[in-house]
Amino acid sequence: MAETTVAEVMAELAALEDPKVRQVNEKHGDDHGVNLGNLREVAKRLKTQQELARRLWDTGDTAARLLALLICRPKAFERADLDAMLRDARTPKVHDWLVNYVVKKNPNAEVLRIAWFADPDPVVASAGWALTTERVAKKPEGLDLGGLLDTIEAEMKDAPDRLQWAMNHCLAQIGIEHPELRARALDIGERLEVLKDYPTPPNCTSPFAPIWITEMVRRQQDR
Repeated sequence: MAETTVAEVMAELAALEDPKVRQVNEKHGDDHGVNLGNLREVAKRLKTQQELARRLWDTGDTAARLLALLICRPKAFERADLDAMLRDARTPKVHDWLVNYVVKKNPNAEVLRIAWFADPDPVVASAGWALTTERVAKKPEGLDLGGLLDTIEAEMKDAPDRLQWAMNHCLAQIGIEHPELRARALDIGERLEVLKDYPTPPNCTSPFAPIWITEMVRRQQDR
């Protein structure tokens, strides 16, 4: 029955495939053509199904994996499962959803954060930085924020894209959430100029850390 269910879901995803959506996604390294709104509708109908989620993940198909991450039970995965899944995630969207929708809700999140943060693979390390950024915002106790800024200052400029993006997010979050370190975070951002010229759509905040920090602090003060 489970095999049939996977086949049915794969057929539904194939029917939702849109070449124009695929073309846009492929520019960001994501090899699927399913509108994410439609994908969420499928997930809403299927509800939580852990075994189906595992089988969909095992297909290796990007749209199926994104769906799997929406219908899985995040706390049901073992640490080794999540580590293997991250290393096999391949595409940026699958990597991002896995970290944000599953790993952050799993009891092993902190252990994985520490392990991934020090991983020699920059894509794996970027997941460690993403989890660290979450802690900077929500549970900074025990983190060496000054040490994080030291590492960002020394390594972010020349880091590979995914790792650089994650480090930059951490820099911005430190500047936004921790007033005592804001001046230093702004200074690091100004000097390194990472993502300074990143194309930003109208009504969106630039990922350039000094602009990002300044804008988010302004919003906090306006509340």
